[in-house]
Amino acid sequence: MKRILIKLSGEGLSNKKKNLDIDPKIIQELIYQVKELLKKEIEIGIVVGGGNFWRGTSAEKNGIERNKADYIGMLATMMNGLAIQSSLEKSGIKTKIQSSLNIDPKVAEVYIKENCQKYLSNGKVVIFIGGTGRPYFTTDTAAVLIATEIKADAILMGKNGIDGIYDLDPNKNSNAKKFDEISWDEIIERKLAVMDSTAASLARENNIKLYVFNISVNNSILKLIDGVIPHTKVLR
Repeated sequence: MKRILIKLSGEGLSNKKKNLDIDPKIIQELIYQVKELLKKEIEIGIVVGGGNFWRGTSAEKNGIERNKADYIGMLATMMNGLAIQSSLEKSGIKTKIQSSLNIDPKVAEVYIKENCQKYLSNGKVVIFIGGTGRPYFTTDTAAVLIATEIKADAILMGKNGIDGIYDLDPNKNSNAKKFDEISWDEIIERKLAVMDSTAASLARENNIKLYVFNISVNNSILKLIDGVIPHTKVLR
């Protein structure tokens, strides 16, 4: 893989046992892996969620209007993105942060595909914040849209404690069957909770390749690239 898009959930950055919304240990491991990937001349984009700070769907149930709740969630992705950028920069990794929302350019520049491709080609890590910039769409949909536009070879989606795609929730059913490979058609037909349906349909239409793996494994991204940890490959 030459150009990858890493999808990081907000929950994947947190450590609830230690009451940390952003766990420094997780960030440090991410920094190490990014450095190693750059040594392999792999171009890296990162789409980050905001679920460690805010979840729009949950807020809606508590009386906050859905579109307002989703915009708050976009702000949460900005907090995560800026934290990741700061840590990468302190470690000597050149980055750019691009936002789907218009904000002060001192914080982030607006997402422009051509600029993004130039940064990636020059070895900079590009961090994408703000989701799609519109309510009712998840950061999964944002990841598929961006992967399509920048012509990423694959989306790498890390799950917390789950090493791939199953036909049932493996945390609730010991008989759940894991797929080593699966198609987008089957994911959509079975209504498997890999991505939301909008993101999955968009990925199918644009022939996006997806790898799902357990991000809790030490150096999981590197091990996935080397093919030495369990994962599920979603076929084009």
